[in-house]
Amino acid sequence: MLSGFLSAFRTPDLRKKLLFTLGILAIYRLGVAIPTPGIDYANVQLCAGQTTTNTAFEVLNLFSGGALLQLSIFALGIMPYITASIMVQLLRVLIPRFEALNKEGQEGQAKLTQYTRYITVGFAVLQSASYITMARNDLFFPGCAVPIIPDDSWYTIAMMILTMTTGTVLIMWLGERITERGVGNGMSLLIFTSIAASFPGVGSAIWNSSNGLQNSIIVGIIVLIVIAAVVFVEQSQRRIPVQYAKRMVGRRMLGGSSTYIPIKINMAGIIPVIFASSLLMLPSVISQFAGNDPSDTIIWLRDNVADPAAPLNIALYILLIVFFAYFYTAITFNPNDVADNMKKYGGFIPGIRPGQPTADFLAYVLSRITAAGSLYLAAVALIPTITFIVLGLDTSIPFGGASILILVGVGLDTVKRIQSQLEQRHYEGFLK
Repeated sequence: MLSGFLSAFRTPDLRKKLLFTLGILAIYRLGVAIPTPGIDYANVQLCAGQTTTNTAFEVLNLFSGGALLQLSIFALGIMPYITASIMVQLLRVLIPRFEALNKEGQEGQAKLTQYTRYITVGFAVLQSASYITMARNDLFFPGCAVPIIPDDSWYTIAMMILTMTTGTVLIMWLGERITERGVGNGMSLLIFTSIAASFPGVGSAIWNSSNGLQNSIIVGIIVLIVIAAVVFVEQSQRRIPVQYAKRMVGRRMLGGSSTYIPIKINMAGIIPVIFASSLLMLPSVISQFAGNDPSDTIIWLRDNVADPAAPLNIALYILLIVFFAYFYTAITFNPNDVADNMKKYGGFIPGIRPGQPTADFLAYVLSRITAAGSLYLAAVALIPTITFIVLGLDTSIPFGGASILILVGVGLDTVKRIQSQLEQRHYEGFLK
């Protein structure tokens, strides 16, 4: 692996792309440390050291690289763009125009990307206004006596909303620049950087706990086992053989080849875990708005649903992951479309008739694989939490299976892209 990285830096074009990517990531981390105008940064640091933050905000803070609880210019992170991208994918099922654009090729994808940008700006405005309202009402740091926003005039609030929204647009632009001129998927690498930046804090919290050395060793071993399992499963796929019949096109004979349809065990990726985590954050946010005198219903939600260590929370987490795995897979992979395309070009699965029987067979295989993939996602997402419960660690520490899935998935994708570019540049043909 080390020789591969050295080879990448020895290649001039690839070295420029890697340095460009690292430079963009450095700019992103710099923006995380710049506070939004109107925020008293000293009071934010004081409140962060005195109070315990809600678990929901800790998770959001994780995906923003620590920028949310600092209320920096990049406080929203890349989450508005992710939410907009998921919404556009879901709208393809509801709006025929979006589905038609998706099938138009590069031009249609460009229009969908433009719609995603517009929706991202809308989400950024709403989320920035919500976070500023929460900060003004002491929901980020309950019980802190000093004000985070000393001047709450309309001009200051409007400037803060504009700054945070602009920060999200800048993050989106930086991610697109990495995708175009750097190495890897820009948005994924920004999320990777945000999560990786939280690891020193997580390691320090585990080390400072009771039996810190023992807990650190156990957590480290479990993390390595989970990483190995994630790499193995993410690389696994079910290959359905496809045979193309020979046919004459003019004077040429086409077809007669064999290939396969690769179906990954985890077709939905990290999306089911994100959806499930987002829904389970709602009880925590609701309990925050309830104030110091909550009702019996709010207390029950806080103790049984919002608490990550509660059995009901774990059960709901598993059920939501399984549901969203099936839901998202059904949206992204349509067996009827695949079967129609195969029939159009003379392809068939050996032993299966073309047309509807092929679609039924693909749906059957996909359903069984999704069952295994959803249970795998639930296991990976819960193993760190269960480990923290067994070791007696604070379950509010923002570290879980979702973080490992994102880190490993983005790391594998980036390494594959670097490897493919190395192979292109070092390929030797018959003539030297």
